[in-house]
Amino acid sequence: MEIAETAPERMRGLLGRVSLGAGRGFLIPRCGSVHPFFMRFSIDLAFLDSESAVCRVVRHVPPFRIVWGGMGADGVLEIESGWLDGSALRPGDRLEVY
Repeated sequence: MEIAETAPERMRGLLGRVSLGAGRGFLIPRCGSVHPFFMRFSIDLAFLDSESAVCRVVRHVPPFRIVWGGMGADGVLEIESGWLDGSALRPGDRLEVY
């Protein structure tokens, strides 16, 4: 798991990569929306509230879209599309970051 802790890490995000890789995630704290412009692959998103509970899951987001996490979204976990089964993450699930 990668965590975007600094402003440059948050701004760069996954730009320039051809893949995130199976089993890897990119966490952006204090983030309520994403805009994967100029990315080279689709991503799945799990928006988290301040208690790390999933509040919204959006799958197969292609590049050049803007996605809002909704009320209460306080962070987002980006995962390469298709890595997780459709039922693996659902609203209400709580994530632990190691």
